[in-house]
Amino acid sequence: MPRSKKSKRYRQITTDLPAEPVDANVAVKLTRESATAKFDESIEIHLATLADPRHADQQLREVVTLPHSLGDVVRVLVFAEGEPARLAAEAGADFIVDDDMLDRIQGGWTDWEVSLATPDQMPKVGRLGRVLGPRGLMPNPRNNTVVQPNQLESAINSARQGRQEIRMDRHANLHARIGRKSFTDDQLLNNLAAVYETISRAKPEGVKGQFVKNATLCSAMGPGFKVNLPSLDSLTVSD
Repeated sequence: MPRSKKSKRYRQITTDLPAEPVDANVAVKLTRESATAKFDESIEIHLATLADPRHADQQLREVVTLPHSLGDVVRVLVFAEGEPARLAAEAGADFIVDDDMLDRIQGGWTDWEVSLATPDQMPKVGRLGRVLGPRGLMPNPRNNTVVQPNQLESAINSARQGRQEIRMDRHANLHARIGRKSFTDDQLLNNLAAVYETISRAKPEGVKGQFVKNATLCSAMGPGFKVNLPSLDSLTVSD
């Protein structure tokens, strides 16, 4: 099969790319400079790990709230009844599940981005696993989407403020968007710090020794830049 041809734009921006990993701040600068498409390209971090996702104790699935929102429209659905349902509505939830909506979900409707549930609703939620699970919409205490009624307001606000779910794929890689070309270098570095800190803290118990093997930063249509791992370790989230 013939190799796919690279565009003239891509060939121009890949001239003289650094062969060795660069510090995170340099990678961010180079990635923004190489994002020359005619739209506001997303900026992404891709991490290869030394985990074996075939083992449950080496998988990773976490949620991070980015300091700088990606600006995406995030619709929040809440499983709650009675007073918690009222609190969720006042906090701005887009959907509160009633019996009619439960039937719609069972029929395959999943037109929202984040699911939240109060603990008493989990038996009801569990019956929807075949619909919600494959789409990443299943509330789970591990990713802070099963919350007490008095936490609903903060959980709904968090879901709308740059919430990113990070999930290991079957090749042991992790992927996350950290912003767009229009973000400043400092905004991208701050979001990158939040993502990497979350991943570092969530290192699976079954992985002994080094967890992240290598890191690459890129824009949606641009080349990848290898990132020096010690420079990622030194990043901190600033106010």
